[in-house]
Amino acid sequence: MSTNGEKEVAAQVGLKRELGLFSAISMIVAVMIGSGIFITPSTALQETGSIGFCLVVWIVSGVLSLLGALAFAELSAVVPRSGAEYAYFVEAFSPLHRYLGQLPAFICSWVFVFILRPAEVAVITLTFAEYFVQPFRGYIGEIDEETYGYVKKMIAILALGLMVYINVISVKLYVKVQNICTACKVAACFLVIGGGIFWLSMGHTELLSEPFKGTNTAPGNIALAFYSGLWAYDGWTASAIVAEEVKKPEINILRSILVAVPVITVLYVSMNVMYMAALTVPEMINAPAVAIAWGDVVLPGWLTFAIPLGVAVSTFGCGLSIQFGVARLCYVAGQEGHVPRFFSWVHYEHMTPAAAVVLQGLLTLVCMVSGSIAELIELASFLIWAFYGLAMVALLVMRHTKPHAPRPYRVPTIIPCIVLAVSIFLSVTPMIAFPTYRYLFIACFMLVGYVIYHYYVYEKRKSKFSRKLTYLVQMLFMVVAPDEDDSTTGSCATSSEDQTASTEKERLAVEDEIAAR
Repeated sequence: MSTNGEKEVAAQVGLKRELGLFSAISMIVAVMIGSGIFITPSTALQETGSIGFCLVVWIVSGVLSLLGALAFAELSAVVPRSGAEYAYFVEAFSPLHRYLGQLPAFICSWVFVFILRPAEVAVITLTFAEYFVQPFRGYIGEIDEETYGYVKKMIAILALGLMVYINVISVKLYVKVQNICTACKVAACFLVIGGGIFWLSMGHTELLSEPFKGTNTAPGNIALAFYSGLWAYDGWTASAIVAEEVKKPEINILRSILVAVPVITVLYVSMNVMYMAALTVPEMINAPAVAIAWGDVVLPGWLTFAIPLGVAVSTFGCGLSIQFGVARLCYVAGQEGHVPRFFSWVHYEHMTPAAAVVLQGLLTLVCMVSGSIAELIELASFLIWAFYGLAMVALLVMRHTKPHAPRPYRVPTIIPCIVLAVSIFLSVTPMIAFPTYRYLFIACFMLVGYVIYHYYVYEKRKSKFSRKLTYLVQMLFMVVAPDEDDSTTGSCATSSEDQTASTEKERLAVEDEIAAR
């Protein structure tokens, strides 16, 4: 049996509020400034056809991101749980219908945990490898492209392993690394802006003289251009995703959004102007790394290494923060029984959801070795905005079902309506204009998720294999069930009293074995 001292320590197991206002701002910046601004400006320009319309897309994308973030600020106050969209779906839809009410939340966790966030981290980690290798290309001799591709993938895999280690070992270590990466990525942005201002001051304005020449207004191309722009801005939900680890979330989440999103919008639009002032449209479209191509034109030779180095650090921090956030989604989904419960358990010393972090690392590895960056971006953007739209529906539903819930901040109703309309446009238009096999893959993936939901979530079927797997994960990662907190676990938990008792029994057994070791 566990001693009283061991039980006292176990009673303290759970996620801790380690993120203050500065850390919440830093996390949003860390996720938003990742690979997008350095890799997708050329994609947005290719779809719009002109410099002027491309800048309009970047400005509107920033405004739309701010509107969506403000709506999420209200949602995070009404539902003070980690998981963002997933937690909102649980609270909004579960009370409406015993069977169908939980389905949106389950599909959200199914897609986010098993394909969407791993795909995002894969894109960002591959971009990290691309920029990390660039400064050393001249020192490694002439190698063929296939070998060069293998080198980049090996570097990406090593970076992924380091991300997993940091997120498993300590939240405080994550915060320190995140802050360093954030400082480096902001410095890289200011280098581009400062260098661009110097370039323009020298009279190089000819490329900006006809900004709207060649504009393409086809709806499908506009949607894909906004995909690229909004992909670069994605991350404004970062502080809401980890609400249970933010100090005073009802205040600091809103404040972090109001500071981070407008600042990043100004940075992004300014950087695009600087890119377009130095590179022609064909040069931007054909450049595999736009920031490096810009640096070769504008910066002196001795300073060109700073761009790839800054971008490498930036993308590493972005991938690290996204993985940190999706592990917390696993944590909440495990509490609800929508993924195996051991994903909601935390390391008994480090207080991190170790099993969830490792799962994300493995899934990201699969994405890295099986898809191209462009395909993964299009897939991820389509899914992200579908769930953002459903989150706006959840907000409107809870305005009626939870009218007296604490709302220190209430967004005007027109804002979620605008974000919902944009999400429908971005989700439906590309499927009509550019139908591809990827959408069929997503439909099949969701159908598989529905089958799993019916048998293993709704009917709660068990197997000897699942019990053995739970025990194996507990022993391998030394995780135990955290204490349940009624103020954060929500009112729609799906586990029964029998499940809770069983979980507590398993937890005590694991603690005994860990103590024995």
